[in-house]
Amino acid sequence: EVQLQASGGGLVQPGGALRLSCVASGFRFGSYFMTWLRQAPGKGLERVSHIDSGGGNTYYADSVKGRFTISRNNAENTLYLQMNSLKPEDTAIYYCAKGVSLQYNLLPRGQGTQVTVSS
Repeated sequence: EVQLQASGGGLVQPGGALRLSCVASGFRFGSYFMTWLRQAPGKGLERVSHIDSGGGNTYYADSVKGRFTISRNNAENTLYLQMNSLKPEDTAIYYCAKGVSLQYNLLPRGQGTQVTVSS
């Protein structure tokens, strides 16, 4: 059974930073691309970033490019998202998902972690 447990969310002021983590189990983590998704209140699911299995190639949505960094530790089955210079529009539930797809809404994902950016 695929399990993806995201953590690290919270309340932060604009301009602040957070580091999200996602611990994976139930599959060979090191063999898969991994994706971060988010869903803001009242909006659809958005692909934030993805990373290849070895960690050498990454993708970022234009809205987070230059502010967010995705990384992974395959030895510890853990995916990360370092978020800097946070903006109110980054407020969302953040999910980690197994794999990568243009139909990212169909990727297996965990329960998510809430990020709120507000003064």
